[in-house]
Amino acid sequence: VQLQASGGGLVQAGGSLRLSCAASGRTVSNLSMGWFRQAPGKGREFVAAVSWSESSAYYADSVKGRFIISGDNAKNTVYLQMNSLKPEDTAVYYCAASGSNRVVIESWKYNNWGQGTQVTVSS
Repeated sequence: VQLQASGGGLVQAGGSLRLSCAASGRTVSNLSMGWFRQAPGKGREFVAAVSWSESSAYYADSVKGRFIISGDNAKNTVYLQMNSLKPEDTAVYYCAASGSNRVVIESWKYNNWGQGTQVTVSS
């Protein structure tokens, strides 16, 4: 499966952005889809994941209540709605796909990765 992430940008603290991850080659509803991020000088960090087979989603504590992961089967696209953004959310955000039908939070279990999109939150 090929993934194309988009939607990043510069936003002030407290603002919102919606990231998109367009998939081709496989249907996202048959996959576990996740979002990760990597800030400068830091490792890749789990943000959110969803499994439509399980009808479940999982979020990192740092984004719980502010970010929402969702999908549009007709567009074969996964979204990450990010609200109440904070400067510490600044990072390159990556979407990823796993062949598992269960929610996956470990980055090493994802087989396919998008190219990343930069999110910068100013204070």
